[in-house]
Amino acid sequence: MFPEDLKEQQIVRREKAQELKNKGIEPFGQKFVRTHNSKQIFDLYESDDHDTLEQKNIKVIVAGRIMLKRGQGKAGFMNIQDREGQIQIYVRQDAIGETAYEIFKQADLGDIVGIEGILFRTKTNALTIKAQVFTHLTKALRPLPDKFHGLQDKEEARRRRYVDLMVNEEARRVAFMRPKIIRGIQRFFDNKGFVEVETPVLQGILGGAAARPFVTHHNALDMDFYLRIATELPLKRLIVGGMEAVYEIGRLFRNEGMDAKHNPEFTTIEAYLAYADMYDIMDLVEECLSTVTYETLGSYDITFNDQEIHMGRPWRRWHMVDAIKELSGVDFWNPYTLEEAIALAKKHDIHVEKHYGFGHIVEMFFEKYVEPTIVQPTMIYGHPIEISPLAKKNDKDPRYTERFELFIMSSEYANAFSELNDPIDQRERFENQLKEKALGNDEANEMDVDFVESLEYGMPPTGGLGIGIDRFVMLLTNTPNIRDVILFPHLKHR
Repeated sequence: MFPEDLKEQQIVRREKAQELKNKGIEPFGQKFVRTHNSKQIFDLYESDDHDTLEQKNIKVIVAGRIMLKRGQGKAGFMNIQDREGQIQIYVRQDAIGETAYEIFKQADLGDIVGIEGILFRTKTNALTIKAQVFTHLTKALRPLPDKFHGLQDKEEARRRRYVDLMVNEEARRVAFMRPKIIRGIQRFFDNKGFVEVETPVLQGILGGAAARPFVTHHNALDMDFYLRIATELPLKRLIVGGMEAVYEIGRLFRNEGMDAKHNPEFTTIEAYLAYADMYDIMDLVEECLSTVTYETLGSYDITFNDQEIHMGRPWRRWHMVDAIKELSGVDFWNPYTLEEAIALAKKHDIHVEKHYGFGHIVEMFFEKYVEPTIVQPTMIYGHPIEISPLAKKNDKDPRYTERFELFIMSSEYANAFSELNDPIDQRERFENQLKEKALGNDEANEMDVDFVESLEYGMPPTGGLGIGIDRFVMLLTNTPNIRDVILFPHLKHR
């Protein structure tokens, strides 16, 4: 008996699976050895005409999922889909035998089959395999979505990505493009002499970024741990240890809101280079992202959300204070007191939280007046010290730091600094973060005594960077929602 909640088509397919068993055929198949995939066939033989193919008598063995099936009587056609795409199969009863032809006729869309046959061209000149052996491999017990409508519901597509990948060419394109982009980033840093490393996902102290964490408990140690919000502090310890140029591509976790640009787990690359500063890292980020864009797409020009973006170098570099002055008229180079800055914020309808210092107000002005206007790649630098607890102070104006962020289309793509390597200054900044935490800032860093001690052994002047890989994949694939570049995004319960 079948479960009671099965739909009619599902019952029919289960009955067909039983019929296969009755004929001595395993409905869920065995190992099958292929000689080609669909792309290899087209790459090798697309230029061959009808007569050439007939002369060559090319035998191929392929396998894939039935996506289209038509025909009646003693001959029919089907399209099967493998990882690379689809290829047409011509099936005749007198070529594969009556028993196999009966199995072909009973086959459903979604079933997986193996085909051994000869390449030829049909009257419409389509490169096709004339089947000589038809092998049933896997019975699909659920029907594919309607071929004309597919998975129209985006949430359903994200929830059942396996079906989305079967029926949606765009989902397949993005899924295969993402690892190419990540390999391109790895190649770039490897070629620059960086060493790829791994650091802990479970961290005992909250640090490396301003973000709300996920908290978990380790029973054997009877200790709470955070899922890491950044890889920064462990990587800097490796610079102290003398590794000089390191990077890590990995998942970070932030217990925050979800929208088109944010998922609670996401992928970044962080990299640190000894004896470098913010300006070296600007060059590195610019060269990396423009190089990977060109390697992946064959062009520096991309389209994202109907907007043309040029990723070729050089990119604009704009001090945060100059940008705010140009677009709002407020000049934060002036030596404003905190009270004067708060008054300016109120005048410009900017909400001030109780833990805000001067620098938080500067950041709010930037977010209101500058960030929404940025389209082309722009490096905003000179962030206030209050919002940059791990960056070096600027020599000329200690209210600001040697930090930059890369913005494209109003979104942040990279964050980088001349790293703070003064242990006394670092301890003070951690202490200020603790004060912010006490005033209600859930995202403030904690005191990492071991990290301060590591700096006391001496960290060379260092430049560091973090790049959001999911957003970069979104940009290069023209995908406006982060959940469509992550194969298995987090979603609410139905």
